Amino acid sequence: MTQPDRPGSAEPHPYDPSAVERKWRERWAAQGTNRTDIERGERPFYALMMFPYPSAEGLHVGNLFAFTGNDIFARFQRLRGHSVFEPIGFDAFGIHSENHALKLGVHPTELIPRNVANFTRQITSAGLMVDWSRAVDTTDPSYYKWTQWVFLQLFRRGLAYRKKAAVNWCPNDKTVLANEQVENGLCERCGATVEQRFLEQWFFRITDYAGRLLANLDTLDWSQTTKSAQRTWIGRSDGAEIRFRVLDPLQDAGSAAVHVTSEVTSGASEIVVFTTRPDTVFGATYLVLAPEHPLVDDVTTGDQEPAVAAYRKRTAAQDLVSRKTTRDKTGVFTGSYAVNPATGEIIPVWIADYVLMEYGTGAIMAVPGHDERDFAFAREFGLPIERVVAGPGDGAHAPLAEPFTDTANARLVNSERFDGYTVDDAKVAITAWLEEKHAARAIVNYRLHDWCISRQRYWGPPIPIIHCDSCGAVPVPEQDLPVLLPNIPDFRPDDSGVSPLARHEEWYRVPCPACGKPARRETDVSDTFLDSGWYFLRYPSVGRDDAPFDAAVTQKWLPVDSYIGGNEHAVLHLMYSRFLTMVLHDAGHLGFEEPFTKFRAHGLIIRDGAKMSKSKGNVVVPDDYIARWGADTFRTYLMFLGPFEEGGDFRDAGISGVRRFLDRVWASVHGARTDGEPDPDVVRKLHQTIRKVGDDIPRLQYNTAIAAMMEYVNVLRRGERVPHRSEVEPLVPLLAPFAPHVAEDLWETLGHATGVFDSGWPEFDPALAAGDAMTIAVQVNGKTRGSVEVARDAGEEVVAAAARGAPAIAKFLPASPKKVIYVHGRLVNFVG
Repeated sequence: MTQPDRPGSAEPHPYDPSAVERKWRERWAAQGTNRTDIERGERPFYALMMFPYPSAEGLHVGNLFAFTGNDIFARFQRLRGHSVFEPIGFDAFGIHSENHALKLGVHPTELIPRNVANFTRQITSAGLMVDWSRAVDTTDPSYYKWTQWVFLQLFRRGLAYRKKAAVNWCPNDKTVLANEQVENGLCERCGATVEQRFLEQWFFRITDYAGRLLANLDTLDWSQTTKSAQRTWIGRSDGAEIRFRVLDPLQDAGSAAVHVTSEVTSGASEIVVFTTRPDTVFGATYLVLAPEHPLVDDVTTGDQEPAVAAYRKRTAAQDLVSRKTTRDKTGVFTGSYAVNPATGEIIPVWIADYVLMEYGTGAIMAVPGHDERDFAFAREFGLPIERVVAGPGDGAHAPLAEPFTDTANARLVNSERFDGYTVDDAKVAITAWLEEKHAARAIVNYRLHDWCISRQRYWGPPIPIIHCDSCGAVPVPEQDLPVLLPNIPDFRPDDSGVSPLARHEEWYRVPCPACGKPARRETDVSDTFLDSGWYFLRYPSVGRDDAPFDAAVTQKWLPVDSYIGGNEHAVLHLMYSRFLTMVLHDAGHLGFEEPFTKFRAHGLIIRDGAKMSKSKGNVVVPDDYIARWGADTFRTYLMFLGPFEEGGDFRDAGISGVRRFLDRVWASVHGARTDGEPDPDVVRKLHQTIRKVGDDIPRLQYNTAIAAMMEYVNVLRRGERVPHRSEVEPLVPLLAPFAPHVAEDLWETLGHATGVFDSGWPEFDPALAAGDAMTIAVQVNGKTRGSVEVARDAGEEVVAAAARGAPAIAKFLPASPKKVIYVHGRLVNFVG
């Protein structure tokens, strides 16, 4: 191997990224540099990135942006003396892989290994500090054996159940879709019109954990946007369940204000509604049931059966998302009436598609005077509209041209003994009054629904249940796991709503584990969110065949210290992972109930001001850039684009500046002198830079850290001065998290026997690092938007990076300013 030039060499060889990076990748692999000593490692630090779906297109720039950000933080922690575990894996089951295999005419068992091999090559070439010895692949039976084990833990605790439910069905993909996968009534994947179907599905009772999932958010070091998204999704509502007695026309017709002549089935004795506005019950003038509510058949009178049946059939063709968002109000009267428990009035019972079974009880008390949807429905069908809440200056009988929904300073009217109460006081008082009458109870409701894990596809882990006519749903014994996914050639789904696995009798027909009688396997496979809901627990224990995770190892390394991933998973993936962790904690398998101590979502990379897409031809393929510029340059440039949690605009012209920066660092180390003394001004700037970079990396402010190093190199080489070794040596470990290959090579050039990542983070002298600070006004198109504080000798790059890193300012900045005007010591103006 060619020996590196030593500092002070007269003619150092130029920086060749390809040779340097190949050399260090080979050495890291040979020496096991990135393998973590799980058992004996001291000061453990678990740095986790969201594992990728291994698409056929390969690693995209968004993946690499996220992975690099995590890698920088992990390498920094290693330099700070931690034993760092940075694993990687592949989320390879699911509809994306299956559809692509169908498109290519290739079986997923052939396609996925090729994709994984390509991703592995790309991740390796990017210089990530991942421990490949503990990689996971969710399609490997040694992994999904334990995914099935997780299912069984929930089943045994009564948290997994099967029921018939309304679902969104894509007729093209032949599968169930979550509400989040439906956009304007169309499948987000293929654009097909989504239908509603009723299918037997497996669910997890995540709603049993809604309160804990909500309360624990206050304890987590997560970004506020992520916690807010989770709070919204859980959606706590404080309110009341109110009971409305349904009239039996044969017994109550004589006393009813409205006489009912058609016969109604006697099975419906009452309708229970949930409301967050019990204060408005005196204004409830009709009830509405969801068309799929189980009481619809009971309350529908004979003369209304044809109309109700036709309406239910029409509604069944709609997807659930469209029903939530449509402005058109449609419905049908059931023929029945109920009694308002507050007023004693007889009110009609309708069905309408704007009421959904998935929220509350699937029934509402309609208060058109104070709810926009109820108001529109009442206007459409000529139903009574009563005012029971009035604002300051409004009379009790002031007409309602539109619903009155403002509760601030409002008081009740037309509400008998509760007239004059404030809205908040009335909620409590009316609920208590109705409770005394056994007509209501105060409850907390959640927007969160139970998690549907069933998928009627092929490419996923079979749900480990056997159905027996005598014993019911029987769990597969743990010693029989995994339930292997058979390699079948005809894996294309059909429109039956049944998995292709059901077509294979040799797999489907099995004896019941409990009684031995003929039985049949569950043919649904589980949702990929279940695969990814526990993978972080498996990484440290990869290799254990007798348990999903080693107790001692898990106690040492978990919960995860730092988790970095995309905003698109800020709700469901994180919610499901938290839920599964809580369940496993309650079952005695884990000593903690929150999986991720710290979570940060990375930003989005665009190109030349536009979102990347194949149709626009503006997709950044990392392979091309790494081959031309080197991984270290590409990594550093991605991090320099903007704040990591916001992202940035990728422009080809910008990458050359980062390459020049690394060239200058290379030349500075190779040409450093050892004679004489360092320049005091340069040393002061060095200590300021050490402090700045050390402060910025934990905050994920990578762009400002890079800007500070660039600024230091400008000072170091001002006037083409030859730097002293002591001025340049501490710069190498500062650079190492961003550009690991070149940093390792330069550290070796400086004569160190151990690698740079085992050298420790440089210390700074607080007295030298103090320096003088100045405040710079930040303008956008001449308008002041804020200010930033920087070192007195900071240049334009540092000031601009500081402005981009300030959230209060960054939101006003153009993605790609035409010009940046910097007046030293006074202001910076982004013109765009």
